[in-house]
Amino acid sequence: MNYILMHRKKPVAELEISGKRARISAVGELYDREHLPIGVSASSDGVDIDDLNDWWQARSIPASRQNLLDALEELKMSSSSELLTKCFGLSLSDHYWISPTESPLKWQDVNFFDNTFSDDVGNALFGNAAYKKQLNLVAPENTSDGVLKKRWKIINGKRCLIKGGSDPFQQEPCNEAIATAIMERLSIEHVVYNVKLDEGLPYSVCENFLTPETELVSGFYIHNTQKMKTDNFYKHFLDCCLALGIPNAQENFDKMLVLDYLIANKDRHMNNFGAVRNAETLEWLGLAPVYDSGACLWYNQLQANAENAPCSKPFLDTHEEQIKLVRNFSWLDLSALNGMKDEIMSTLLLSPYIDEQRAESIYYAFDLRVRNLLNHVRT
Repeated sequence: MNYILMHRKKPVAELEISGKRARISAVGELYDREHLPIGVSASSDGVDIDDLNDWWQARSIPASRQNLLDALEELKMSSSSELLTKCFGLSLSDHYWISPTESPLKWQDVNFFDNTFSDDVGNALFGNAAYKKQLNLVAPENTSDGVLKKRWKIINGKRCLIKGGSDPFQQEPCNEAIATAIMERLSIEHVVYNVKLDEGLPYSVCENFLTPETELVSGFYIHNTQKMKTDNFYKHFLDCCLALGIPNAQENFDKMLVLDYLIANKDRHMNNFGAVRNAETLEWLGLAPVYDSGACLWYNQLQANAENAPCSKPFLDTHEEQIKLVRNFSWLDLSALNGMKDEIMSTLLLSPYIDEQRAESIYYAFDLRVRNLLNHVRT
C-alpha cells in the first residue's frame, strides 16, 4: 500500500509499505530532506531505504515487551510491526506519521496530542480482555518502546504514561518516584512520576512532557548523526550535540550522570535520554528532562550493596568511571538530600514484594553513595 511519510503537516517522502511485517518496500519521491527523521540519510539518489526501515521498525513494540504475545493474540495480529500501519505510525513521542495516498488524512484530525484514542490496545497489553467483535487499533501503544508493561491513558485531559514493574520486587515504579524526589531536591529538570496502585501492584504514572509542537529525538539517533572520530564515546556524543545545535548539552549531561551515580542506574541506554526540538521549525530546545530512571536502586538484586553497584550506561561501564566525566559540580548541593529516609522507605514499601528490611538496606546503600559522591566532589 502506498503512503506519504508526514512530519506534522509536511509531506516528507513517498513510501510503499507491504506485508504483515509492515516493511517499507520502496521509497519514491523525496519532498523535504530537512524533515527526514534524524539519522535517516539521503543522497542525490534518494533516501537510504535501510536507514528508513530501521527507523520505521524501531517504532514498533519490541518483541521483549511483557505480555506482548498474549496481547497480539487478543488483537488478532501476527506481530507488533503489523500494528504500525493500524495507527498510521502516530506516536506521542514525535510528529511523524503516514497518510494513505488513496485516502489522505489531516494531521489535525488524527494526531494523538489533540485527539482521543482507543483503549483497546492498552487493555490487551495489560491483560484486560476487551471482549469486542470489532477492536479499535488506533492507539499510541503501537509505537511505544521498552520491555515493561505500559500503556497511554487520558487522565483529566492529560496524556499519561502508565508503566509497571518486573519480578521479583515490582520495584521500578517506586524507583521512578524516588528519582523524582531526588531530582526535585537537586533542581534537575525531570519528568514527574507518581505511584498508583492497581490490584495491589505499583505502577508509575507520568504526564507526557512533549506538546503538540515539540518532539523527542532519542540519544540513539543523535549519536548516529556523525561518524565516530574518537574512541571517547562521551566526547563523540557532545560533538554530535554541538553540530546539531543542541544547547547546554554538557551541563545537562552532568546532572543526569550525577543522578545515575546516586541511584546506581544500570539502564541509561540510548533510548532513555534524548533531546527535544520544535517539530515545525526544527529548532533544538535542549536535552529532554530526565525520564525513565526505574532500573536503579538494585531493583532486581536480592541485596542492596553500595559498593557493588551494577554496571553503568551509556558512556562507561562503571559508575565510578562515568562520574569522572562530570566537569562541573558547582550546582550540586548534596545536603539537599538529607532526611530522605522516611520518604524513600515509604515509597519502596508501596510494593507488596518489598519488606522493611529490604527498603532500609536500599536507603542505607543510597546514603553511602551520597557520601561517596561528596568525597569525590571534595577531592
